[in-house]
Amino acid sequence: MHEFGGGFHLRIKQSAEKAINRYMSNILVIEDDDIMLKAIRNILRKDGHEVLTAKDGKEAFEKLDNEQYDVVITDLMMPYANGLEVVSRLRANTEKRHVGIIVCSSVGNEETITEAFRLGADDYLKKPIMAGELMIRIRKLLANRSANLKLVTKKK
Repeated sequence: MHEFGGGFHLRIKQSAEKAINRYMSNILVIEDDDIMLKAIRNILRKDGHEVLTAKDGKEAFEKLDNEQYDVVITDLMMPYANGLEVVSRLRANTEKRHVGIIVCSSVGNEETITEAFRLGADDYLKKPIMAGELMIRIRKLLANRSANLKLVTKKK
């Protein structure tokens, strides 16, 4: 009987952690195409995420400087600053290195994809984006980030 109670509490705790990871995420979407921006925003909001948007690199940098995000989804080709510059700037900032980064682009050449990963992107999605694939990748990224933060916290 005692083991059942302990297992029951563990399952509740795990369910709560999953709910927090899934529904309490703050995501910045950086995309200069209005239709694509609205589509991604709607997909994420429907899944329970808090979503802010930026239409170019300049606006993205302003929002990144003033808010904390769990995930940043960025296009590559944008006015003022491209997605690779966004990735580079996030990874260079010690206070923002924990942010998960997904690059979304219609640019699919190997050199660009390799550069995105070299600079610190966690994932790369080729446009057009499928809603189901986007959600799976976000959930996986959030779960991995959560596990890594727990490990860092335990080491301290």
